[in-house]
Amino acid sequence: MNQYLDIHPDVAAALAANKPVVALESTIISHGMPWPENAETAKLVEQTVLDSGAVPATIAIIDGRLKVGLSHDEIDQLAKAGLSVTKCSRRDLPFVIANKQMGATTVAATMIIAEMAGIKVFATGGIGGVHRGAQETFDISADLQELGKTNVAVICAGAKSILDLGLTREYLETLGVPVLGYKTDALPAFYTRTSDETVDYRLDSADAIADFLNAKWQLNLNGGVVIANPIPEEYAMDKAKIDQAIAQALQEAKDQNVSGKESTPFLLARVAELTGGDSLASNIQLVLNNARLGSAIAAEYAVRVAN
Repeated sequence: MNQYLDIHPDVAAALAANKPVVALESTIISHGMPWPENAETAKLVEQTVLDSGAVPATIAIIDGRLKVGLSHDEIDQLAKAGLSVTKCSRRDLPFVIANKQMGATTVAATMIIAEMAGIKVFATGGIGGVHRGAQETFDISADLQELGKTNVAVICAGAKSILDLGLTREYLETLGVPVLGYKTDALPAFYTRTSDETVDYRLDSADAIADFLNAKWQLNLNGGVVIANPIPEEYAMDKAKIDQAIAQALQEAKDQNVSGKESTPFLLARVAELTGGDSLASNIQLVLNNARLGSAIAAEYAVRVAN
């Protein structure tokens, strides 16, 4: 066991008994929403996982300790600290741990810590990817590299629609990361159910997805899997409206020289403002939808591990 790792007793008991566990990230708490909606949403996502028959494991760094499973007090602590919390990807973990700081985990960091704890299924909102204009800026999320080497399945509503979805798909293909569509042939675009991009394989049940994951890792084909789960139709946004908001947010980011790991929180916050809060409501619903599917997949995968 890693010397910096603390696993919540409920999570440890579930893992020891081969019960389904779903990892959850914490950047969405600190950087994705304002207080108190961020804490309320984090607890609602955890409750959704519990109601779906799995054990939630929200992952963060508290006082330099890698936490797999948070108390409600720790969720509140993270949520109130907000943007002052270090947003942690792979490169940031040693600094935050060595200096006993607080950190919120991105998709990449959540995958790393989940794998340390033995958790195979992770539900989030959307993955990072290749940013628009990356041919000039080389702005590519570390999430993609992590997906290429870390054995965790990531349930998401596709890649965030602020990204270049075509280049993101190409990059994932180069890394050998399968992109599965849950009941969809098209790659969801976060706020909208479809995009111009396709998925590698469409699978219509948690059972089939668990078979895929089991086969992949039994073959020692290291790396993650993207499981793209479209936002529920009633919460999907109008494509023209969201595209207009994204275009304006991207221009503002460029004008203000916002780049690197600050760009995604900036863009998501501006899109939320420009859509009158509609995108924030959609964001919450797609995370809950992914938590439900993640729980079902974790349950099916646990059966395969047991057999």
